[in-house]
Amino acid sequence: MHNLKELKIWNKAIDLTVDIYKVTEKFPKEETYGLTSQIRKAAVSVPSNISEGAGRNTKGEFRQFLGIANGSSYEVQTQLIISNRLKLIDDLTLEPLLKEIDEIQKMNYKLQLSMT
Repeated sequence: MHNLKELKIWNKAIDLTVDIYKVTEKFPKEETYGLTSQIRKAAVSVPSNISEGAGRNTKGEFRQFLGIANGSSYEVQTQLIISNRLKLIDDLTLEPLLKEIDEIQKMNYKLQLSMT
């Protein structure tokens, strides 16, 4: 078991989720049950799966949940790009978010490798 507050990846994933919520507050109301809901759920899934894995009993279980979190990060990445192409977010908003995701994905990969 791990102390969540000491896991940098978990803290960065929480920060990303907060940023996603702030950005999607500006999405049109007709997207409330569409893209807004979908991207928020995927963003919440990243730190949630990291925390669930950290609370498991074995490295294998933790690695499995890191894999799920990584998949969710790619989902968020894709939804951000779609949002940008739909002109819901501009390039200046998109780029820092994509960098955050890229950093989380790299951290996730390294953490998974450390458990083999």
